[in-house]
Amino acid sequence: MTTRHLYLARHGAADAFGELTGIGRRQVGLLGERLAGVPVDAVWHSPLPRAVASAHELARHLPNVPVTEAAELVDHVPYVPSAAETPPSWAGFFDGYDDIEAASGQRLAEALVARFAKVPDATTNGTRPDTHEVLVTHAYPIAWLVRHALDAPPSRWLGLNSANTALTVIEYRTGLPPTIVMFNDMSHLPADLRWTGFPDGVRP
Repeated sequence: MTTRHLYLARHGAADAFGELTGIGRRQVGLLGERLAGVPVDAVWHSPLPRAVASAHELARHLPNVPVTEAAELVDHVPYVPSAAETPPSWAGFFDGYDDIEAASGQRLAEALVARFAKVPDATTNGTRPDTHEVLVTHAYPIAWLVRHALDAPPSRWLGLNSANTALTVIEYRTGLPPTIVMFNDMSHLPADLRWTGFPDGVRP
């Protein structure tokens, strides 16, 4: 059985201009140390600067692993729910989204799934080797891939937030539904570096 292991990580903490902060660099370095024990084949990243910087900082712990931009990983709203699907607390978030913007986001979401949410492509000799790939991206694309793996309704991406450099792992196996191995795992971070990217609040 062939397995594609996707290691999804939100970029490190960034400032208002989208640049990694000192905290963000520490977070990414610790994630890199954690992934150094994994046989990573590739690191893919969003085109946005905070994700680019995070991917290259992380890759310092993964010698000789290629680091490549993937447009599908850009930060975007993957699905704009109808009024009936939208929880009251989210209603204002979608004010101003028109049909063109919604359609563009949905196309990106479909491209993301088509490229990454599947078993590896066959090689020239017909075999499909297991792969281990790191995707450095943003909270919304991670939420969309988790929602897809669960085969949940499209609006269920809402509220699936990820902390900066938290790790989500999804496995895709031939002939089986996807498996979520972990979601928003921060065990590589000390307490003072956890939960950034979430609203302020009491955390366990």
